[in-house]
Amino acid sequence: MAIRIPVRIVVLVLVVPVRLIWDLLATGAKALRRMVLAPLWRALVVIPFGWLYASVLTPLGHATAWLGRAVGAGIGWLGRGVVWGAVTFVAVPAAWVYRAVLAPLGQGVAWLAEGIGLGLRWVLRAVFVWPPVTLWRWVLAPLLRYGLVVPGSWLYRYVLTPAGHAVVLLGALAGAGLAAVGRGLAALIVLLFVVPAVWVYRTLLTPLGRAVVVVLREIGDAIGHAWRVAGFVSRAVGRALTWLARNLLGRPARWVYAVLLAPVGHWVREAVLRPAKKAALAAGRSAREALASARETVRAARRDAWRALVGGPPREPAGHRARTLGSTTTASGAVPAPEISLSKSEG
Repeated sequence: MAIRIPVRIVVLVLVVPVRLIWDLLATGAKALRRMVLAPLWRALVVIPFGWLYASVLTPLGHATAWLGRAVGAGIGWLGRGVVWGAVTFVAVPAAWVYRAVLAPLGQGVAWLAEGIGLGLRWVLRAVFVWPPVTLWRWVLAPLLRYGLVVPGSWLYRYVLTPAGHAVVLLGALAGAGLAAVGRGLAALIVLLFVVPAVWVYRTLLTPLGRAVVVVLREIGDAIGHAWRVAGFVSRAVGRALTWLARNLLGRPARWVYAVLLAPVGHWVREAVLRPAKKAALAAGRSAREALASARETVRAARRDAWRALVGGPPREPAGHRARTLGSTTTASGAVPAPEISLSKSEG
């Protein structure tokens, strides 16, 4: 308790600004992701790639699959035709050649190869097997037995074995001496180093470590408590800033939009944009009619010029089959188009 309250006060003073900055950055990051990054990702990635998949890749995949099925079917039909032709026009002569020529010839070749193999086996055995076996059995084996094995056995039994026993006894005695020396050195090391180290550990390091653990635990608890308190403070500051923003910016902006901007926008749409749109539609329709009339005049002039050059009886110009804008009199063969009101075309 003596160190808990001061530690918590100091940590609270240090952590509250950090928590405020952290909450501010987190709120800004969420707003940036919601208002900028998410629409940007949708506009630049989701919509283009969705259109690419639906309009390009899917039809291309269907076309590739259809082409693969068609090619596979064609290859299958071709293979079946080739197999049928091969069975029909090759199989009978091949069977006769096999029975009358290849089978007897193969049997003769097999007999000849068997005879040659038997002769080669006897020759190889006489040249490579019998001489080494005879040499090993009657020369090398007795020489190795009576020249190396028997003397080596006598030497191992009567010389090396007693010498080995003597060496083992000498090694045991030396090991006992070294063990005694090692035990003495170990006792000396324990007396000079281990006992003081244990005393230092028990008397100094253990209480110091316990005190450090207590301090660290108290600091950790204080940081957690201060972080929670800083969270409450941060939320209170955020609510206060939100209330100020709503009352100082949001409500005046909403009043300006509802009282000034919305009526002005409605007036501009009704008094300026819609009449301009109607005038643009009427001008476009008049321009299209003028272009259609000019094209018909040019066609008629070209036909008259052609008849004047090559000759021929004059013909009546064919009636224009375009729509007549609702008039009841049309040229022969013309079909009157339904009238389209300006309000419907605008809708």
